[in-house]
Amino acid sequence: MLKTPLILLAGLALTACAATAAKNDAAHGPDPLTPTERYAIEVRQRPEELRLAPHLQGVSAAQADALAQFAQRWSDAEAGPITLKSPTHGGDPQAAYRTAEQARDLLVAKGVDASRIHVEGYDAGGDHDAPVVVTYAAYVAKGPECGRSWENLTATGSNREYENFGCAVTANIAAQIANPGDLVAPRPTGPVDAARRQTVLDHYRKGEVTSSAKDDQANGAVSTAIH
Repeated sequence: MLKTPLILLAGLALTACAATAAKNDAAHGPDPLTPTERYAIEVRQRPEELRLAPHLQGVSAAQADALAQFAQRWSDAEAGPITLKSPTHGGDPQAAYRTAEQARDLLVAKGVDASRIHVEGYDAGGDHDAPVVVTYAAYVAKGPECGRSWENLTATGSNREYENFGCAVTANIAAQIANPGDLVAPRPTGPVDAARRQTVLDHYRKGEVTSSAKDDQANGAVSTAIH
């Protein structure tokens, strides 16, 4: 008579274990389809920010240099819009206004399209030292941490790849990529060169070579010297 309750308890325990295992599998996600999908680069958004102390005379020389470097980083990253935040309910409103206005003009002078600069205010909450904040969204890439676990490299009976396969390559790409934003979305295509396209089509219709003329720097020869 005790066998039936014991069997039921054992069945419930197995069901609970199976449910827990399924839950853990769902939390970790499906297995990678290929070995190269095991390691991935994590791209995080990090705001690039510059804080300028308001001055009644406007932007100082040091602040102008900082804004020039800021504009260069923005251009290199091919980032999105720049937000320029001016404090309200803080210190001198005239100083904040002039600093924000001159900061915008300097960014435009350094090549930032005026339509990509958004000026807005923020409540300083009575802070007399509240800065003018210039910011844009930047991206950073974080690769996997490799070499944390090792296995017997001679155990090849299962014909499976090693646990760390592809980790170093992925980590190196994350460290070397110039603009991590390229991993989030492709860059916009530039305008076509209509004149060059027409030249190539004209050569093609005439049966001529469509490539550019080869200059002397493109010539080369293999040495025949024998040592």
